[in-house]
Amino acid sequence: MSAISSRMAVAVHVLAYLAWRRDEPVTSERMAGSVNTNAVVVRRIMGALRNAGLVSVQPGVGGGAQLAREPHDITLLDVYRAVEEKEELFALHSQPCRHCDIGSNIRQVLQGVFCQAHHAMQGVLGQVTIADVFRQVQQQVRGGACAGAADSLAAAGTQHA
Repeated sequence: MSAISSRMAVAVHVLAYLAWRRDEPVTSERMAGSVNTNAVVVRRIMGALRNAGLVSVQPGVGGGAQLAREPHDITLLDVYRAVEEKEELFALHSQPCRHCDIGSNIRQVLQGVFCQAHHAMQGVLGQVTIADVFRQVQQQVRGGACAGAADSLAAAGTQHA
């Protein structure tokens, strides 16, 4: 299965990082280090998240980004809607043959199926919050995936998640 876009994953990563660092503005460079990408990529995604009211950004020295809402008030559906450019999950091919029984009817059939799949995906994303993601990351850390960060992450989570 191929990925649609990595914007969604990067945006969730950034928001989980901001949930971890709730008490301080975080620079795009710090978030980019965690994501392992260029700060420009993070800034573009931050712009979309800011426009959606999910983060606030303070420019200048000592500035950075912070969550604009509580982690339990941000669903993955909110994030998806903020960063994905297309509303459709699947694209239909443009010009099937109108003189063929399959070609003249396939778009309507697929459109119904694709619409159901998109609604199902939105239902799942609407049930998961940034707080849920953060909590699962904490569980992974405690499970030994990144033992050195466990104490720091656990302390941040108990204060903020």
